Amino acid sequence: MIRVLFLCVHNSARSQMAEAFLKRHGGERFSAESAGLEPGNLNPFVVRAMAEKGIDISGNRTKSVFELHAQGKIYDVVVTVCSKEAAERCPVFPGRVERHHWPFDDPSSFKGTDEEIMARVREVRDQIEEAVKAFVAAHSES
Repeated sequence: MIRVLFLCVHNSARSQMAEAFLKRHGGERFSAESAGLEPGNLNPFVVRAMAEKGIDISGNRTKSVFELHAQGKIYDVVVTVCSKEAAERCPVFPGRVERHHWPFDDPSSFKGTDEEIMARVREVRDQIEEAVKAFVAAHSES
């Protein structure tokens, strides 16, 4: 089983979506978790957008990358999903692991009406799902 950790700053949106999509599309070959540098609260727009895909993350809690490290967790792959602007704040998980950086816009920074925010969150959600599907396909061939 390939153990994958998705990291972002708050573990409130992008990393939560990536974890959920890997659990959906990865089958028995992958184990997925997510964490953040400064865990916040789940983004309600993200919860709604994932529900549209039939995935309920409303009961998820945000986790600290330090908490996982202290538990002695080990991963084969670490994927950071921070925006290009926040890359320097994006957490690093120690160890000899395969590392990827998938820069996605931060849904917590979106402004506008409810529908405008939801439209942007859906874009990020769909980009993350496509990245996860490509990741699964690439690791299924090896």
